[in-house]
Amino acid sequence: MKQSSHKAGIAADGTHYDLHSLNGSPVLVLIHGLGLNRHMWQWQISELKQHYTVLVYDLIGSGDSAPPAVTPSLTLFSNQLNALLDELKIEQAAVFGFSLGGMISRRYAMDYPKRLWALGILHSAYKRDKEAHDAIQKRVVQARSDGPQATVEAALQRWFTEDFRTENSDTMDFVRHSILANDKNIYPLIYQVLVDGVNELVNPLPDFNCPALVMTADEDYGNSVAMAHAIASEIPGAETVILDGLRHMAMVQAPEKFNNMLLQFLDKHT
Repeated sequence: MKQSSHKAGIAADGTHYDLHSLNGSPVLVLIHGLGLNRHMWQWQISELKQHYTVLVYDLIGSGDSAPPAVTPSLTLFSNQLNALLDELKIEQAAVFGFSLGGMISRRYAMDYPKRLWALGILHSAYKRDKEAHDAIQKRVVQARSDGPQATVEAALQRWFTEDFRTENSDTMDFVRHSILANDKNIYPLIYQVLVDGVNELVNPLPDFNCPALVMTADEDYGNSVAMAHAIASEIPGAETVILDGLRHMAMVQAPEKFNNMLLQFLDKHT
């Protein structure tokens, strides 16, 4: 039987992380989304750590990690992940990112292609049309003026179905608290990366050379089915999965379904 262990640590650059090691198992990195932190993956870790070594961490400027020393960008977050893998002596990993994290996973695959054995792009955006761009840019302006509280309630409506929000107030409070804990000066800077970063990911070069999963939900309108198919169309051999009846944070609302999709993909490629 493989031996498992858990290490909570702080990297040299101030990145807070949790490493759930399963001796001899491939490494899976999970990257959280905007305004959230590594604890958003709590619904996945209990299952995934039985099969893989799982690394979760807080992005620079989010959760417990140190604030950014320069203006946030996808490159900054890509380099953060690379430094963390270096420090932990992890040569290769499957890198799966949610929303902004899915943009970071793509940037990482472009910057450090030899370090991935698989790529996961979960509920993440493709290049937006003008209407969608203007809508998300408006939310950045609101956050810049009034902090995370300006956008949190609308975010919960986009992220969860109405019935789930009504029946799971504790989960709503957890997500709400995660967002409101963000520094009001840093949050809009990272939000802007969510707006601008998609443009540098279109027609990625070099071509991704590892198995790739692109997944979203049919009610995740900001990271739509059409966007998922567009992302997958630019990645040779990519698999696309659409979750029915769910919104942005499907991993919280339907963890069993979400986890099964991840495991089916990962098990196929290990």
